[in-house]
Parts: sequence; C-alpha cells; structure tokens
Amino acid sequence: MFPPDEKITNSTCYRDQHPHTILYNILSWRDSNYLNNKLNSMPHSCHCEHRRAVCLKEPEATCQVASNVLVKTICFMRSLPSFSQLPSGDQTALLKHCWVPLFVLGLAQEKIVFEVTDAPNSSILRQILLRQGLSEKEADQPTLAGVHRLRTCLRQLWNLDLNLKEYAYLKGAVLFNPVVQGLSAMLLIEGLQQEAQRALHEVICLLHPEDASRFGHILLAASAIQNINHSLVTELFFKPIIGNTSMIRLLTEMLFVQ
Repeated sequence: MFPPDEKITNSTCYRDQHPHTILYNILSWRDSNYLNNKLNSMPHSCHCEHRRAVCLKEPEATCQVASNVLVKTICFMRSLPSFSQLPSGDQTALLKHCWVPLFVLGLAQEKIVFEVTDAPNSSILRQILLRQGLSEKEADQPTLAGVHRLRTCLRQLWNLDLNLKEYAYLKGAVLFNPVVQGLSAMLLIEGLQQEAQRALHEVICLLHPEDASRFGHILLAASAIQNINHSLVTELFFKPIIGNTSMIRLLTEMLFVQ
C-alpha cells in the first residue's frame, strides 16, 4: 500500500537528526520529489509515519457502500418508537453524539473492508507540520493512525462474530447514551440504555451460555468505538461526496424528513 521504508541509522525522527535540512531543501530545490522522498523515508516504527495523511484507494465504490451503511443507520434510529417519541432536541443531541459509533457498528455488521493510500494533495509543508506534533483534528485529514484505530475496532467486532440480535441490542445501548450533554429526558434515556443492555445480556446467555465473558467483551468493543474521531469518518467516507456540506445538517435532514 505504501512504498517500502528506507533505513535510517538510528530510531529518532529524520527532522530531529537534521533540523535544518527540510527547510533548506524547500528553499533550494525546485524538484519537490526530492523532498517527498526524504519525508517518505521515515522508518515504520517512527511515530511520524502514523500521521501521514491518507484517503480511500477506491473512493467511488467505498463511498457508495459507506453511504448505504449510513442510510441503514439512520433508518435504524427512526424505526425505534422509543427514540422517535423522545423530544426532538434529545433526538438531535443523540444523533450528533452517536452517529459515528452506530455507523462503525454498521460497517462491522456489513463486514465492509476498505483500502487507503497516500493523500494526493498532501503538500510538502503540510507533511512537515504533521511532523511538528499537530493533532489529527488540527491536521483535518484522515491519518494512517486514525485508520488503524478504526480497523482495530472493526477487527474486535468481527472476532466476536455478533448475530443480528446482538448487533440490534448493542446499537440500542450505544444510541441511548445518558451522558450526552443537554438531554431533557436523561433519566428516560438511561432507562432505555439499561433495557437494551439487559436484552443484549439475555440474548448472550441464551446463545452463548458457556461464554461468561462475552457480554463484557462486547461492551468493551462498544466502548472502543466511542473514541473514533468524527472528523476521520466524515473526511474519509463522506467528504468526497458531500464536499463542504455540513455532515450534521445532512444527518438531521435525513432523520427528520417525512
């Protein structure tokens, strides 16, 4: 997927060994490929490598699949009477907070796989700034590290091999999150989450009576997907389609359309 790494004499980052080389080459070399080769020769173990900006390798096909998963995610939310009967403000708050975890669960349920490659429009200066310690949110593009976290979450869910009922109750437990700020029906939502968790536990006990740890492992996997960056999912799967359109505005229209 990425070009093989070249060897460097010690484990420190290239910029730490030659603090003036990058700036010198920007000012002195017209051929930007030279500097790109230098930046891409970081050892795989270097933390900077994981901050490389990436994009989908096959955006047209993958974005279409992701869009289908998103539509199913919103349909799931709208199909729950307990969700539809909540105040509209609470529905909106839960949507903003929970759409990414629910979308990731949808990717796992559909067993969606995707490949990434180096972002073609990642400028030399931006690559340097990434190596100066900018966070993933500040960089505003999907990174190799972010994609790795997403794939780790998907593998955890695939290894658990959840069935349809387990996915449905787990989605309910994720959706009805009482810790979301600004909820007017927090106690009701907390009760709905407990009900979904209880139903999930009953299904697990029925289908996997010998696996006492399964319920805990499923909740642990659900906790992990809460840490997936919303901007990562938006930029990677939907930005090629929606451009500068607000993702939250689009989701809200999908949820409340009659």
